[in-house]
Amino acid sequence: MNDTKIGHDQGPCPIGRAGSLLGERWVLLILRDAMLGLRRFDEFRGHLGIADNILAGRLRRMVEAGLLVKTPYQDGNRIREEYRLTEAGADLAPVLRALADWGHRHTGGAEEAAPMRAVHVDCGGDLRPDNQCTRCGAKVGREEEAWIRPWHSPAPVRLAAPTAAAARRESATGATVVGSG
Repeated sequence: MNDTKIGHDQGPCPIGRAGSLLGERWVLLILRDAMLGLRRFDEFRGHLGIADNILAGRLRRMVEAGLLVKTPYQDGNRIREEYRLTEAGADLAPVLRALADWGHRHTGGAEEAAPMRAVHVDCGGDLRPDNQCTRCGAKVGREEEAWIRPWHSPAPVRLAAPTAAAARRESATGATVVGSG
């Protein structure tokens, strides 16, 4: 019998690997906010009320994991960086929707608040978990999906599209290279 233990982040179970990344405190909330269009450090900090050092660490880990990519932008005379969703990060939208639904049903407060809804931007119909619109029957891509969080605002918010710069590839040296554009 082999007594060597493999951490969940390196083991064969995809749930263990995903959980080791997504289960860190703040990661899911940062992803939610990135999907709703937040990009800048100050925006995340202000919306979440998270300490700078904790936020910096989570963002760094999320970039290393390929969920977000850092993209430069001009701020007056300074070049700064913002965080944009990658394809891998954007692919977590159904997971966050499922967590929102589960949280609404099982963590209390459901009597007081309406649930989060995913809607089809074109017709306003609700989306089923498989992203089929209940009103028009269309299979909806994320570019046509919006979320309504009634406890925050009744207005639908379109999901942020993953950036074209988010394609990660490994260089010959093993360093992570992020494409631009």
